[in-house]
Amino acid sequence: MNTTSTRLIVIGGGPGGYAAAFLAADLGIETTLLDADVNPGGVCLYRGCIPSKALLHAAKVLSEAKEAKNFGIEFSPPRIDINKLRSWKDGVVNKLTSNLGQLAKMRKVRFIQGRAVFIDSNTLKIKKADGTEEQLSFQSAIIATGSRPVTLPFAPASAKVMDSTTALELKDVPESLLIVGGGYIGMELGTVYAELGSKVSVVEMLDGLLPGADRDLAGILERRAEKIFSEISLSTKVQSMTETPKGIKVVFADAAGKTSEKEFSKILVSIGRKPNSNDLGLEKTKVQIDPKGFVKINAQRRTDDVNIYAIGDVAGEPMLAHKASHEGRVAVEAIAGHKVAFEPKAIPAVVFTDPEIAWCGLTETQAAKENRPIKVAKFPWGASGRAMTLERPDGLTKLIIDPETERILGVAIAGVGAGEMIAEGVLAVEMGSLVTDLKLSIHPHPTLTETVMESAESFFGQSTHIYRPKK
Repeated sequence: MNTTSTRLIVIGGGPGGYAAAFLAADLGIETTLLDADVNPGGVCLYRGCIPSKALLHAAKVLSEAKEAKNFGIEFSPPRIDINKLRSWKDGVVNKLTSNLGQLAKMRKVRFIQGRAVFIDSNTLKIKKADGTEEQLSFQSAIIATGSRPVTLPFAPASAKVMDSTTALELKDVPESLLIVGGGYIGMELGTVYAELGSKVSVVEMLDGLLPGADRDLAGILERRAEKIFSEISLSTKVQSMTETPKGIKVVFADAAGKTSEKEFSKILVSIGRKPNSNDLGLEKTKVQIDPKGFVKINAQRRTDDVNIYAIGDVAGEPMLAHKASHEGRVAVEAIAGHKVAFEPKAIPAVVFTDPEIAWCGLTETQAAKENRPIKVAKFPWGASGRAMTLERPDGLTKLIIDPETERILGVAIAGVGAGEMIAEGVLAVEMGSLVTDLKLSIHPHPTLTETVMESAESFFGQSTHIYRPKK
């Protein structure tokens, strides 16, 4: 077995791992990056964020083509070449991951395709993709192994039962599809398949879609989802699944315990993700794992083992790519000896459905749970000239404000392009902006971003396009 050494080893090449490795190299740290795929990218680029957004763009084009008849433009029914669509999506992924491979070489990061387990707090045993093995000693390590979909124990082992990974392969467009779980993954992929022609049903055990979002925002999505999905069943559990010659038979139980059954061509199970902290040999180190499987870390992302750090999904929620990237940079700066800590005031969350939903900082729901006094300022997109020109007045912009200091504590947006707009909210929260700052910042007209300014104006009862006197 070949024996080598490195200053830093990053285990996992996702947005957290490659961001960490690249920054370390930029700081002059000898760095090795290890991942199971042929290039960096991780779940996000290969099997998550990027392929799903590519398909959501295609779904959006189909949706807009249908809705154009509302303002006098009609198209013939689209002809969908599923093979070409899949090839285009895969091409986007391949281009991005290949570029990352080139960036790794340019930075002189040693990239190893393979898997690793810890032998001790300073040594890894690596099994490479070519079948050879290597023992690697290191001074510091960053665990960035990500997460994987949660499965249902009673789901049959069948190609008719998909998780987010297999759903993104887009092998076909099933006649009927059941989405188990009304969270962001289920809603995004459900939107894709519905626009491509599947009769999509959604079942959620809680009483609303997008359980993590404020209800006024989720309600906007629910009303649109009712138009594109065949059925939405809330407060309903899946009791069993049985494979049949034509599909999967599912037994449901509602809140009252009444059961029903229905058959679907395919099922997509999207009930969450769990951290990849097992099978890493962590028991041979001082690293500690919490009851949910997350690696325990401090503000510098250091574990209980002084040589080992952890970032991203494996290190705790929220399981978001941009959170992982920022954590990776913090960990590397700590390794480099800088005084640094991971302490953001606002980590943005975006649901890339139609409409998009995005929020950052304190939410109205969180404030209610914590009994925190807040004031809420809202601006409905029905009063937005730009939203009307887009034929999409079904949006809402909302500010969460400290009643004493008038500081912006949180921002939430539902509507077209909300994921792009939320960055202004992140900056406002991180900079400790006052609601006056947003009111006095001149926004271009006519744009959707104006709704942020007018939300701030409405706090003072002075919004130009809505009449809401201050009480």
